[in-house]
Formats: sequence, structure tokens, C-alpha cells
Amino acid sequence: MGRSPPLGQRHDAIESVQGKIEKINRNKEEYKRAKCLFAPVARLASELLQKALSLSEEERAELAGSFIESLDATVDEAVEAAWNQEIARRIEDLDSGKAKTIPWKEVRSRISSKLTHGK
Repeated sequence: MGRSPPLGQRHDAIESVQGKIEKINRNKEEYKRAKCLFAPVARLASELLQKALSLSEEERAELAGSFIESLDATVDEAVEAAWNQEIARRIEDLDSGKAKTIPWKEVRSRISSKLTHGK
């Protein structure tokens, strides 16, 4: 059999374990307090989600767009200006006849053909 560690080392190990147990118990108490504080928030979030899911598809898409926009806190003015120029250019190309449109039915047929034939 192996020898037991010296009494001082065993005492240190016991204190270390006791400290860890106390920390776990403190964390449990903090978790319980936090759970009590956040339970109403979680319930409200769940209710909001259920209400949002009951909206029409169009309304949910609009709501999702609003959420996504809210995440984009900073606007890069240069990028925004470049997109506005590109949009204006494309509208001008459409209005002048330079750009030719394709009916959705034809586009859908082309896509379907490529998906089924893998080309």
C-alpha cells in the first residue's frame, strides 16, 4: 500500500475541497436568485414569441426585417451611397431599355431545368 500524504497536505486538500463546495453553494444561491429575477422576463419573451409566430407570413417577414435592421447599429455611409448609386443605375437601365427583363415564369423554368439536369 502507498503511504498517506503528510497531515499538513491532507488538511490543505480538505480546505481546498471545502472552499470549492462553498463556492458551488454560493453559485447555487446566485442561480436561484437570478432564476427568480429572470423568470418573468423569460415568460414575457415566450409570450412575445408565440404572438409573433401567430402573425401572417408577411407580418413575420416584416418583423424579422425590423429585428435585422435593429442589429445593424452602424451605417457605413460610403457603402450606403454606393448601393444608392447602383440602384439608380439599374433603374435607369430598366427605364431606358438597356436592361432586358425576363418573365418570372421563364426564370423559374430555367432554374428548375438546371436543378433537374444539374447544369
